[in-house]
Amino acid sequence: MIQIFSKTAARGIHRAIQTSDSYCLFSNNNRMSTSDDFLRAQDMMSTEGNRGCSLSVQSTPEIEKKYVHRVYDAIAPHFSSTRFAKWPKVAGFLNSLRPGSIVLDAGCGNGKYLGFNPDCFFIGCDISPPLIEICAGKGHEVLVADAVNLPYRDNFSDAAISIAVLHHLSTVDRRRKAIEELVRVVRRGGLVLITVWAREQEDKALINKWTPLCEKYNEEWVNQSSPPVRSQSTTSLECIAENDEGTGVVKQIDDQLNKKCDDLEVKTIIDCSDLSIDEIDKTQQEYFVPWHLPFHRAEIGGASAAALENGFAKKDEKKGAVVYNRYYHVFVEGELQRLIDGISNAAIVDQFYDKSNWCIVLEKL
Repeated sequence: MIQIFSKTAARGIHRAIQTSDSYCLFSNNNRMSTSDDFLRAQDMMSTEGNRGCSLSVQSTPEIEKKYVHRVYDAIAPHFSSTRFAKWPKVAGFLNSLRPGSIVLDAGCGNGKYLGFNPDCFFIGCDISPPLIEICAGKGHEVLVADAVNLPYRDNFSDAAISIAVLHHLSTVDRRRKAIEELVRVVRRGGLVLITVWAREQEDKALINKWTPLCEKYNEEWVNQSSPPVRSQSTTSLECIAENDEGTGVVKQIDDQLNKKCDDLEVKTIIDCSDLSIDEIDKTQQEYFVPWHLPFHRAEIGGASAAALENGFAKKDEKKGAVVYNRYYHVFVEGELQRLIDGISNAAIVDQFYDKSNWCIVLEKL
């Protein structure tokens, strides 16, 4: 099931979307009410949308649902407020495209690259409905969709970009499938730019702030197929405006957070934090990367309250924030290229390291 946010969706995106009874179009006044609704719709799309894709690849692993999808749903406004600078390499790629090109941004986030080149037509999609709402509010042509099951017809675009997306996919097959989808939707001769976080970070100390995951996460998270369970909160609090920095409001939220966490059993996250540095493999690639959501940005009656109650987030009193863990598979040198090896209709035309990211440009053959 696809959810579209746009004033001109019928004229623009509809022509690019696969025509299938499995897809439903939603206008701005017919939105899914919660992220749980979207998770159910996403599962429906995964099982019905692309018959040629194996269910094991399409089915979203629990670790992605809980530590990627739900986290970005919860932090979307705060995340968006920090994402405005354009990477020079991405900007250069977009500016190099021919006037009139149709460009897909798969995993567009808050849409900072949508419309970057005024001579091109941009379409965006992301797995997070709150981020897509932010894009729609800026007037972009966007919809909610899964990177491993894009709802677009073959060969519809001239170029596609995937910026900082693949490292949130937890299996090799899903990462390769996402690349195959990007290649599928561009025309022959079209270009695809992909960037991913590198394990070889320019700031070596940064990795020490991340939580390495043990190998057993594969068995306990990736292979789970049970649906996620979210406890419903009875505490309600209106969203706080972005410029509301009043200390009284902050104290009110902090007090309510404290109440929510009273007598809350600390739940264990599957990580390697109890191991010494020497015990952690130097080639470790699976991490939880923290996101600090300030207390005054947390919605006590919404995702943050549920996350605290279920142990998916914790409080950091010193920093005055709710801390979420985001799942990352950081790439080592050459790994992105190896994913392309089995894709016969694409060739690498450029590859580089930029700002602690591994990047490649593909051409569809």
